[in-house]
Amino acid sequence: MIIFINGSINSGKSTIAKLLVKELPKTALVEIDTFHEMIEWMPIDEAIPLNLENALTVIRNFIDKGLSVIVPYPLSQKNYDYFVAGLKDMDIETHVFTLAPKLEDVLTNRGTRELTDWERKRIQHHYDVGIHRPTFGEIIDNTDQVPEETVKLILNKIK
Repeated sequence: MIIFINGSINSGKSTIAKLLVKELPKTALVEIDTFHEMIEWMPIDEAIPLNLENALTVIRNFIDKGLSVIVPYPLSQKNYDYFVAGLKDMDIETHVFTLAPKLEDVLTNRGTRELTDWERKRIQHHYDVGIHRPTFGEIIDNTDQVPEETVKLILNKIK
């Protein structure tokens, strides 16, 4: 099984993904941002396709080895289509959940995270291009939910 946790920066993707991994046996967490950290010097528009290619390879490897995979990442339609095409031959159960808290909440510091100016601009960009309202998967408004509530909702949907 593959679970994509979609949403903007600061929407709760990584928090939810880490909690889900604890609830699901034999599940790997593929943080695509980790691939970007390896090439931080590269402009983001060049890095994203390479990050996605590397993530797809790792996801396929984990699936081949019998693991489930959780992928927290802001997915545009183009990037979603890339993963669908790259995984279609695997015949694997796939779920997509988009975390879509209200913009004003996402733009505030949540928990211990302090947003940078770049992150605030990127969040606004994500909302402007509709990352929080895709045409694929299920949208969850987690504005008023604690992470455990969101995890429970997702677990109920996939079981």
